[in-house]
Amino acid sequence: MANENKRDYYEVLGLDKSASQDDIKKAFRKQARLYHPDLHPDDKEAEAKFKEINEAYEVLSDSDKKAKYDQFGFAGVDPSYGAGDGFGGFSSSFSGGVDDILNAFFGGGMSSRQSNPNAPRKGEDVESSVVLNFMDACKGCQASVRVTRMERCTDCSGTGAAKGTSRQTCPDCRGTGSVKVSQNTPFGSFTQTSRCSRCGGKGTILESPCQSCSGKGRVRKTVTKKVNMQPGVYDGAQIRVRNEGCHGINGGPNGDLYINVRVKSDPIFERRDTFDIWTELPLTYAQATLGAKINVPTIDGNVEYNVPEGTQAGTVFRMKGRGVQKGASSERGDHYFKINIEVPKGLNKEQKELLEKFESSLDKSNYKKRESFFNKLKERFK
Repeated sequence: MANENKRDYYEVLGLDKSASQDDIKKAFRKQARLYHPDLHPDDKEAEAKFKEINEAYEVLSDSDKKAKYDQFGFAGVDPSYGAGDGFGGFSSSFSGGVDDILNAFFGGGMSSRQSNPNAPRKGEDVESSVVLNFMDACKGCQASVRVTRMERCTDCSGTGAAKGTSRQTCPDCRGTGSVKVSQNTPFGSFTQTSRCSRCGGKGTILESPCQSCSGKGRVRKTVTKKVNMQPGVYDGAQIRVRNEGCHGINGGPNGDLYINVRVKSDPIFERRDTFDIWTELPLTYAQATLGAKINVPTIDGNVEYNVPEGTQAGTVFRMKGRGVQKGASSERGDHYFKINIEVPKGLNKEQKELLEKFESSLDKSNYKKRESFFNKLKERFK
């Protein structure tokens, strides 16, 4: 690079002359990573900038060269002016690539290790959703779930090659998947091994890609799967079905399917604490007063229950083991029903007279809660 075409070293690193050595090192690290050859394979412009950055750092990081450059400019560090070796005397050959240089200066650098593109990889996981009726979720059922996933291409059997053809050895890397590139830098010459850009590191190329999958070996399909829902599945649950996700890559296992469950509400029953069932049961005034044998609706059908006399509105009764089954186990939740007392409306004259006669026959002992309330009220305003 001729001196007249060079950019000022401080400009290259984005610094001013007051920059400390720590500032110079940080600026070089940032710029070097930005234009690292591994990030820009076959990019001549990036390669040139990377060399420019290295040259600027080689001078500014050396206090003696930096002083000469600050005083005389490029002439102060140009060998033809007797300022010494402009490349810092590096003549050794680096076989480890740019990373070894960065490691030598910073104790670490950008990793050139790349995953093997031919290694088996698990297919991607996919999600779907299903809406269940209330009773199906309680009892368990077989649900139909629509799944969109990547499946192996049947036209090429997953090879990516068109019928009658096969993958060919990459002529650039000769099947190794990597290539070596020698470069001369301000630090000396080095050889860098990188992934072959033509085959992407696979070592093989497709001369005739499969038209169905465009050479990928997989195609996107939507299928309907029958999935067994265990008893007790609840709204908001996520069910994992192994191996029903996307087809694996390079012989790797399939991904998994995750099903998000939504359960419709029911006009009679409500689920609480996952496996308990709650419902509200209306009783007549007479049933609550005298007690009665009633039918309580449960998810298994009606169950007879003796409601005791004097049952108050809001009373909750529990029937153990009448709730939802807990998955594959035999254990179940409980069934709770809350009493609502319905006050009769639209009474005729005779019914009203009977009710008044009945009310007048009662005394304070028949209304303990009412009597307690008014006694407390008297004490409050005494």
